[in-house]
Amino acid sequence: MGKYEALGNFLSKHKTANVRMSFAEIERVIGAKLPSSQRYPAWWSNNPSNNPMTKVWLDAGFQTEQVDIAGRKLVFRKVAVPLSGSDDQSDAPRGKHPLFGCMRGTMTIEADTDLAAPADSEWAAIAFGQPRGQD
Repeated sequence: MGKYEALGNFLSKHKTANVRMSFAEIERVIGAKLPSSQRYPAWWSNNPSNNPMTKVWLDAGFQTEQVDIAGRKLVFRKVAVPLSGSDDQSDAPRGKHPLFGCMRGTMTIEADTDLAAPADSEWAAIAFGQPRGQD
């Protein structure tokens, strides 16, 4: 178990959209002091390659907001169904945005359409090495 996995477990158990925490509460949850880099706003960014703890809260389906370095507090906001499984039985596919597939069935493509063919005759001439203006 990684140093920050306890935070991911803690966040995953919350059903609310926002989880307000002080840095001291985070330290109690993880059972260790936060690194000295926690005093920089960039450490709390939602860039997954930022630090190991960032990946933990993102995998739990949360992002940080309202980071108050001076006040040593922040808000974790639920943004997605976590990729690592959950007991949530919603209809949304895991790991996909809720709008994924929303346009399904709104367009029809004729059966004999070549989707790889150039859409414009000038493009076709270039693609097939024909002089421009000839088909």
